Amino acid sequence: MHPSPNTAADTAEEFGWGIAATGGIAATLAAVIAAEPGMWIAAVGSRSKERAADFAARHGAAASYGSYAELMADPGVHAVYVATPHAQHREVVELALAAGKAVLCEKPIAATVADAEAMAAQARAAGVFLMEAMWMRFNPLVRRVKELADDGKLGEVRSVHASFGFPFPYDPDHRLWNPELGGGALLDLGVYPVALAQLLLGSPESVAVAGSLGPSGVDAEAALLMRWPGGAHALLETSLLTLLPMTASVVGTKARADFAMPFHAATRVTVQPYDGAAAQEFVIESADEALAGELREVRDMVRAGRTESPVMPLDDTLAVLRILADARHELGAR
Repeated sequence: MHPSPNTAADTAEEFGWGIAATGGIAATLAAVIAAEPGMWIAAVGSRSKERAADFAARHGAAASYGSYAELMADPGVHAVYVATPHAQHREVVELALAAGKAVLCEKPIAATVADAEAMAAQARAAGVFLMEAMWMRFNPLVRRVKELADDGKLGEVRSVHASFGFPFPYDPDHRLWNPELGGGALLDLGVYPVALAQLLLGSPESVAVAGSLGPSGVDAEAALLMRWPGGAHALLETSLLTLLPMTASVVGTKARADFAMPFHAATRVTVQPYDGAAAQEFVIESADEALAGELREVRDMVRAGRTESPVMPLDDTLAVLRILADARHELGAR
């Protein structure tokens, strides 16, 4: 039995989540929260009191509110998961930070670099935890490949190849095609290939882009060639028009790591050394472990009194968003 919203903050073993918005990704995280020992859904907030109440009834939230301000005022909420469309992230995150609530914000953390920088600055000034919900970073296989690269087991990483795209019917009102909601392939899908390359190689010295725009002016597809000093590079693709392989490869001077599709939610990766040794295959049962991992990270960091995650630091979030912004600008996307 869960504590009431008024006592949850005083119950050390319980960690109460507030969920901002009631869409599909919010429902997904609600199920993961409910399955995690010591976590529960303290409250859900929406601009619609009816939608919030319905979501609360379906997912076992203790309270529901028809405004985000009311959600942030709930004393049973230790951390808020922000699941609104990209363009609304800043408004909701700022409310949470002002209320002293730790924040896990769905990726991308914002639709613009300026919004993301303002959010990061507010969190740092207030000393309140903020992290982008880039669940790929918490995938055990992605973390394993990062460890292999850091330990020199792959040699020097020379290239990253990754793609993520699928055909999605054009609908100017859908968030993927609506510029007012932060639409476009790069922000929603391309963020994963870019984030993988940035994780392994850091920020590039240059980015070249080819692609096209949809009727609403958002980027419909994009191919990126990212370059680093010394010739290391990444070849990345994203699309709302075509079905891409959705695989990824990290190529080093001693070995390569190949992620099976879909790489951003990998359940299998193969590491092939060049010295004749047998390939190693790493497998996990479910990529959902990454969703639970980011929730645990927030809880653990908050309890440790830390305001940023070493796994998903704000500087990396900002670096990825700057790459995406440059690519969208070069394409002329709205």
